[in-house]
Amino acid sequence: MSGSRQGDRGGDWQGAIARAEAHSPFLARALSRQPDLRALLVEGALDAALAKAREIGQAGDVGKGLRRERSAMAAAIAIGDLAGALSLAEVVGALTDFADRALDRAIRAAIEERTGRDDPSGFIALALGKQGAGELNYSSDIDPILLYDPETLRCRDSDDPGEAAQRYARRVVKLLSENTGEGYVLRVDLRLRPASEISPMAVPYGSALAHYQGAALAWERAAFVRARAAAGDVIAGQAFLEAIKPFVWRSAIDFGAVEEIRALTLRIRESYDGPITPGPGFDVKRGQGGIREIEFFAQTHQLIHGGRDPSLRVRGTREALDALAKAGRIDGDHARILGEAYDRLRQVEHRLQMVNDRQTHTLPGGDALDNVARLDGLDDGSTLVEELTALTQRTGLIYESLIGAQTQAEVPAPAPAAVTERIAARSSVDADALTARIESWRDGRYQSLRSPAAIGAFDRVLPRLLDAIAESDDPRRAIVRWEGVLDEASSAIGLFHLLDARPELLDRLVATLTLTPRLSDELARRPELLDTLIDQDGRELPGSGETIAKRMEACAHRPDYEAMLDAIRVVTGEIRFALGVQLIEGLADPLDIARALSRTAEAGLKLAVRTAEADFARAHGRIEGSELMVLGLGRLGGGALTHASDLDIVYVFTGDFSNQSDGERPLGATHYFNRLASRVTAALSVPTAQGALYEVDTRLRPQGAQGPLAVSCEAFGKYQNEAAWTWEHMALARARVLAGSGEATAQLCGIVNDVVRKPRDESELRSALTSMRHDMAQHKKPGGPLDVKLLRGGLVDLEFAIHFLQLRGGNALADAHPDAFDPDLGIATGGLISAGLLPETASDAHALMTRMLVAGRLLAPGGAKPPKSAARAMAKACHASSYEELERGLGEARKVVAGIWSEVFGEEIYS
Repeated sequence: MSGSRQGDRGGDWQGAIARAEAHSPFLARALSRQPDLRALLVEGALDAALAKAREIGQAGDVGKGLRRERSAMAAAIAIGDLAGALSLAEVVGALTDFADRALDRAIRAAIEERTGRDDPSGFIALALGKQGAGELNYSSDIDPILLYDPETLRCRDSDDPGEAAQRYARRVVKLLSENTGEGYVLRVDLRLRPASEISPMAVPYGSALAHYQGAALAWERAAFVRARAAAGDVIAGQAFLEAIKPFVWRSAIDFGAVEEIRALTLRIRESYDGPITPGPGFDVKRGQGGIREIEFFAQTHQLIHGGRDPSLRVRGTREALDALAKAGRIDGDHARILGEAYDRLRQVEHRLQMVNDRQTHTLPGGDALDNVARLDGLDDGSTLVEELTALTQRTGLIYESLIGAQTQAEVPAPAPAAVTERIAARSSVDADALTARIESWRDGRYQSLRSPAAIGAFDRVLPRLLDAIAESDDPRRAIVRWEGVLDEASSAIGLFHLLDARPELLDRLVATLTLTPRLSDELARRPELLDTLIDQDGRELPGSGETIAKRMEACAHRPDYEAMLDAIRVVTGEIRFALGVQLIEGLADPLDIARALSRTAEAGLKLAVRTAEADFARAHGRIEGSELMVLGLGRLGGGALTHASDLDIVYVFTGDFSNQSDGERPLGATHYFNRLASRVTAALSVPTAQGALYEVDTRLRPQGAQGPLAVSCEAFGKYQNEAAWTWEHMALARARVLAGSGEATAQLCGIVNDVVRKPRDESELRSALTSMRHDMAQHKKPGGPLDVKLLRGGLVDLEFAIHFLQLRGGNALADAHPDAFDPDLGIATGGLISAGLLPETASDAHALMTRMLVAGRLLAPGGAKPPKSAARAMAKACHASSYEELERGLGEARKVVAGIWSEVFGEEIYS
């Protein structure tokens, strides 16, 4: 705060001082002892008064100076508060700033007294609770966690670092908490440290890290939502908080931990023995609808959603409520009501504490209650009680919607026999046999249902699950695949908690189980994938490739190779699962889903290249003037992947192949880039702790599987111009550079364009393509009536025709109609239509069959005719009113392609 000496802030300064001196013995005493400070406040010169308080704190020894500064600072802030010149945020912010300064000065003083040096290196103070959130009140304790690093802690050469750290911790507590003739600075409570009942006052950095990474409890997660490196070695403290971020902000929603927090809050309610409604004895912090319940409401929602939404990782309560409302996680009116109530309750808390500088939250009775009310500017205590009663009723109701305060009678009852009978009737099975089958789920055969906690969570969700299965299109299939989830999942307690907390997800779960084995198999491997359906993002297409890449980077809690590979797999799995659910629910066009799958793959590929390059360079360095590029082919090149697509890629490098890397273990260029390409392939395909990612197919490289994995640009161009087959040139028509600098991309694109657009003999080209297609038809038969790729008149035939027209048209066609050479076949089809080379109907035929291909990979695997429920979902996804209409549309599309084939190649393939 800065400004002029006089009148630098508005407010009722005279009235504030009068109320303080009449109703607060603590403030009256502080003002009488500091007449210069009082004079400044009479003038409204708050900034000058605060500066005066800091000046007072610099005089004398640290302990005495901090105590005097605290008295002056509290008086100045309190008068500014009572005058209405400071908002609540400014009040608590100023109080927190003082606490941070005081804690830091105490740490530095303790170390300097022992070592003669003002250097807090290796001694960390993490602020939790209200200090961490920047929300201290007038008489708050501070709840720091003190850590030390034995390797960097400043201490005497003769001192053991551990003993020195404990000496510093004891001195810090004494400097701040000892009540002397000057009073105290801050009460310090160290009980939030790891294993406080057995651990020393200052905990070794490594021990604390191990605790939070493996042994911490749910309440500790909640505490660290508001943690901050506040004093001492702040940089080391920030590094510590970054290291434990995966503990606090979990990418998979842990409703089990949230349940523990809810149980804790219920125990707090039950243990509170004061009045339920405001009046004498009511605790504005612990009482129902009070400060703590509002804080827990915000923190619980942050823990649920903050691991997936970084915008929610804020410390302040009001800030958290606003962020949750903005993100759509809580109702906007609820956020407003809770926020306004929080501010008012904190003000009342401050008035209670201003009276005698005591850490109290309880409304007094009789004249004392009137005194507090008048300090606040109200007429009497009854007015204050009336206001608080209405306020806490509103907040209490909102809080109860979170904790779901159920009585024993409200716990879901076992599934009624009628539900089981309904499932049995619709599945054509015996009801008694089905009942026995369902009961057997709990008999220990499934690892996911062996712990008492898992069984308890499962029992709570089972009735609603069975009801959803009974209402599904195919109950038998849903039960079989649900058993697959139970069998494959090593732990599903998180899934059970999630379904219990969010029963609206049950129908979506059952639809996923019923309609597509691919998604149900993925869910069995990673039950936490269902978390994606909670987020609004899970119902929308992902953003740009850059946005997806940032999400992957944010998911990697450590900046190393393994963490990034895991993050790519986690985010890719989440997006693919969410896109699959969108498809089967008809929420997005399969064409848009295909593009989104491609953007996701490209984002992961680029990160894999960058991460692999950095990791590889640590040992082998880099080659100046050279780089690895990745050329995408097939559906990846065309930007239209399906859920079952491989990644068809070719590795090419720039620069002279005779160059050598500059690392400790140098390699020649060819060896270097082949090793690096192999590392990238492994990054994309090798299973990690988070599972597999993609199948990578590099057989389209020069000389196929017999050739090197990566070749130079020069060798690539030479091969394509002198030795490549026609089918390899067809593949290049859908090539797109996915990784590479602008200059290198231009170089490789030039080679590809020259190859694709070079002059060709039309007769030889036609003969080569028809012969190739005949061989394919002979050896790769359609998998079923919906195999739109391999059926004659299907996508392969259309793609052959498009590539023939591209290769035949060459530069003349490219110059006149550049879209005709776009790697996206939908755009290329439009370009060829504009050129008069394809009929207008080709565009709709291509779009329909591409939709069917994308949807069919989930709903009709192998091209077989899907079950009725999947058939309906497929028709909806492909914009048909019924499956029969979809079949008719496919027939018409095949006729269009057959006509194109006849026109281009002079053959009849389908009628």
